Amino acid sequence: MTETFPERGRSTIAAPAAPALSSAQRASRVGRGLCRAVLGVGRLVLPVDCAGCGAPDVPLCPACAAPLRAPPRRREDAAPRLDTMDGRMPLPVWAPAQYVGPVREIVVSWKDRGRADLGRHLADAIAAAARQVAPALEAWDQSTPLLVVPAPSSATARWRRGEDLVGRLGAVTAQALEPRLPGTRSTRALRRRWGGHDQVGLGARSRGANLAGQVAVRRAARLQVGGQPVLLVDDVLTTGATLAACERALSAAGAVVVGALVLAATPPPGRRSGGTGT
Repeated sequence: MTETFPERGRSTIAAPAAPALSSAQRASRVGRGLCRAVLGVGRLVLPVDCAGCGAPDVPLCPACAAPLRAPPRRREDAAPRLDTMDGRMPLPVWAPAQYVGPVREIVVSWKDRGRADLGRHLADAIAAAARQVAPALEAWDQSTPLLVVPAPSSATARWRRGEDLVGRLGAVTAQALEPRLPGTRSTRALRRRWGGHDQVGLGARSRGANLAGQVAVRRAARLQVGGQPVLLVDDVLTTGATLAACERALSAAGAVVVGALVLAATPPPGRRSGGTGT
């Protein structure tokens, strides 16, 4: 069944250009990238355990991978910061899994524990989810190709991880959608302004405040996104503050944000003590 979504409009967000990196910052970025590469090579020759449950000799066991390969479901009802409080429906967000138990361990290991060996598995998961979401996106006029826009990471997160991991998810999503939605492509149209902090560990109110005015459309991408339908991509939906900030910035540039796709979503309060069920 095809779903349709209302067009949205937002106020303009000022977006000054980010300052050039200093030599120390460039060296830090290179150093962190090399560390991540060394860890990745090391895992090719040393025994590994399942990132979800610790089972030996496998990066991700079938039981822990299963929730990430489940059919994607709408999850926006658990994200309070997506509610615009003006009577309009929150941005539709699909995710195959809940962000609990082994799924949470898998994503955290991939992002912050140097488990580069998980990248292929998570790419396969987001690609499978994208193919299943494609019918809901076909309501849009196919004469206007869909843009897939990954949520931007902070500079600190990119230095720590050595690459833009969510950007990779965006590219994989576009590739999976293109056969069904010709012309679909990924573009890293958003950026985080300098001065914002990583969202890890922040509550709902703090996440919204941290991102206030921090997400903007890149100057070179403003004409590119104008009038285009956009699917946002992120790794995890928690409070919805990140996706809401992305939507505001893109809408201010004239884009029509039709929904978002993530790997996992934090379940509503009262349903967070279970396992990895979808």
